[in-house]
Amino acid sequence: MYTLFYYPRNASLAPHFVLEALKVPYQLEIVDRKKNAQKSAQYLSLNPTGRIPTLVDDEFVLFESGAICLYLAEKHPEGQLIPSDPVQKGVFYQWLMYFTTTIQAELMIYFYPERHTQSALMYDDIIKTQQTRLADMFAIVNRHLSGKSYVVNEQFTICDCYLFMLCIWADELNTPPLQFEHLAKYLRGMAKHPVIKKVCEAEQTDLSPYK
Repeated sequence: MYTLFYYPRNASLAPHFVLEALKVPYQLEIVDRKKNAQKSAQYLSLNPTGRIPTLVDDEFVLFESGAICLYLAEKHPEGQLIPSDPVQKGVFYQWLMYFTTTIQAELMIYFYPERHTQSALMYDDIIKTQQTRLADMFAIVNRHLSGKSYVVNEQFTICDCYLFMLCIWADELNTPPLQFEHLAKYLRGMAKHPVIKKVCEAEQTDLSPYK
């Protein structure tokens, strides 16, 4: 059985979606960020980065949300969370990399400006700059989603799990994802997906804004 070390609304959300979509046995182990449990010696022995999530598969331990999602999907190809067609697989990797290395990274700067400057006077400027950068990025995603129900090939994939997680994080931006026409339609459709609904209910994540 898989064990996912998680915290609600954290980067563990995408792997949680993947586990549920694959219909494989798994259990959740909460890492209480309010108590800084991700920095405890016990957790650091599993994940030296001190970040969430971590996946344990018997004696194999894996961290980094994107890596966990890919590992699970490739171990269970019957779940079809990665396209099989080479061209569509290329599109899949393109968007997954954009979500993980670009949008997620920029969101981290927005949420934690203190990590990117030694001057507290710069915090507001960093946040304001990130608001603009992230709006531009979601505009790109919005254009891609015109007329689409899923990110890739009309197929529920890891990309959908990841994008929905990022959009939940971004709901406090001045220009949140729901203000983009095609992205909003996509998110409202995804919020009805049984996997998304079940996991969000388990993590007590409110989906009412997407109705």
